[in-house]
Amino acid sequence: MEEESKKSGFMSWYFGSNLLKRILAGLILGVIAGLLLKEKILWVQPFGDLFIRLLKMIVVPVILFSLIVGTASISPYRLGKVGVKIIVYYLLTTVFAVAIGLIFGNLFKPGLGLELAGGEVAGVTLSKPSLTNTLLNIVPTNPVESLSKGDVLPIIFFALLFGIGLSFLRESENEELKHSANIVYGFANGAAEVMYKIVRGIMEYAPIGVFALVAVILAKEGSRVIGPLATAVAAEYLAIVVHVAVIYGLILKFFGLRLTKFLSHAKEAMITAFVTRSSNGTLPVSMACAENMGIPKGIYSFTLPLGATINMDGTAIYQGVCALFIGFAVGHDLTLSDQLIIILTALLASIGTAGVPGAGAIMLLLVLDSIGLPVEPGTPVAAAYAMVLGVDAIFDMGRTCINVTGDLVGTSVVAKSEGELDISKWQ
Repeated sequence: MEEESKKSGFMSWYFGSNLLKRILAGLILGVIAGLLLKEKILWVQPFGDLFIRLLKMIVVPVILFSLIVGTASISPYRLGKVGVKIIVYYLLTTVFAVAIGLIFGNLFKPGLGLELAGGEVAGVTLSKPSLTNTLLNIVPTNPVESLSKGDVLPIIFFALLFGIGLSFLRESENEELKHSANIVYGFANGAAEVMYKIVRGIMEYAPIGVFALVAVILAKEGSRVIGPLATAVAAEYLAIVVHVAVIYGLILKFFGLRLTKFLSHAKEAMITAFVTRSSNGTLPVSMACAENMGIPKGIYSFTLPLGATINMDGTAIYQGVCALFIGFAVGHDLTLSDQLIIILTALLASIGTAGVPGAGAIMLLLVLDSIGLPVEPGTPVAAAYAMVLGVDAIFDMGRTCINVTGDLVGTSVVAKSEGELDISKWQ
């Protein structure tokens, strides 16, 4: 019904068309307008600033509610060996993924030489936070203050603790406590879904925002920004190939499984994820692939939905590459401590990343905030972020494909470790 109203209602020519194509069109038109019209197109900058403000508006509530729901949905009493194994696997591979993204980002150095801000944003020298202080500041002294100020890591920490506590209460034998906890969970789940709906609405404005932001940056900087952006895309995809071949390949080999056989079983889910750019949307296909791999339903029905919530290897690679691209682009060299903070933030943020198209770009805002590169309207950081967002669909296809692939690898090795994998399907 909603899709029909889009096709026949107000501005149906716009809302009824493919969003990916509209964003790509906005990017291309922005490049053309910026290169040809130069300073004559600078009047569109407020439209780009509006888009950045809309994105920043929803970051804090998205983090808070999605993390609470994601954590509280995991029953502490039903995890058992399978739950512990799959969570450890998801967290470790995410750390490896963001590290590989950073390695390729450092090798390719996308954005180097652009110097959009010469190391400054809005006239203020960017700070490089101390790793020790960052780790201590993860624990908020006042969660409400952290929410109002938009301090990312304290919000993540508080949301995780709140979700864990809520998870225990939902399993309480005290019916009154259990009922109250389920009410809170229902509210948080409903609020998270509302935020995802708002995100989808904001993304409808994305083509206009991307056009304005890209046109302005091209008008000011010229064609020299195109090469570094292409380098960032290449770095992400090469990092993805290495992650699959090395990390997943070694994990499967350790459990006596072959990567080539796994890929032949998983290819349908991988292709579906690449095209749809949605881990949640690919879930039924992933489950069908798991069934064909000889994995019992009792395992994959738990591990795959959980993976769609907390396992974001592709998103982690993207965070590493794009954070370095933006840092290089604004002349802000990221130190080792900065890059360790990126790993920590990407790991924590991955737990609350929604399995819907474009969610990784929202989470990139968190990573940038944590290393002293806030995306503020009218700043060079916002311009560099807009460049990334302009081709985010290209990034998103690769990262979603690997997110889903990682879920299936983890499910396969956990089933094998539990002695419940049908090995005849792997011969």
